[in-house]
Amino acid sequence: MEEKDQQAYILGALLMLANRVQVLGDKLDEKITMKQWLLIAVILKSGSAAPALSDLAAMIGSSRQNVKKMALLLEKQGLVTLAKDPQDARVVRVRLTDSCMVYFAGRSRDEEQFMARLFNDFDEELTGSLFRGLAGLSRNITRMEDGSRADDKGVE
Repeated sequence: MEEKDQQAYILGALLMLANRVQVLGDKLDEKITMKQWLLIAVILKSGSAAPALSDLAAMIGSSRQNVKKMALLLEKQGLVTLAKDPQDARVVRVRLTDSCMVYFAGRSRDEEQFMARLFNDFDEELTGSLFRGLAGLSRNITRMEDGSRADDKGVE
């Protein structure tokens, strides 16, 4: 298969696999969808105790409105709190609750099993190669979003 055909396959596979993983992940837990899980994971890994809605939207590649909708649903479930920033009332910050931490600690075994099954038959080399490839795609997407033409190899 030629490189352009492989690239087209990769793009199509990424789109289809994202949908399929989301459906599988949504079956993992009745309370939390995969997108909500991603939002909670991003909050946890953000380096901020209470990141702003706008920052979260940028990190997960979604609109502020969609992130706010998800956060409001999670707030109703007692998993996050939303509060205006004390220095800037226009900024809404999202914080994980203690209940959220307890809840996710209780489902960690299910998550570990899900990941083990998802990456079944992957060795360290394959995992590393896929990681590097996805990291490269992520960098290119960021460049495209930023309008940068660096490393475009002369593509017009």
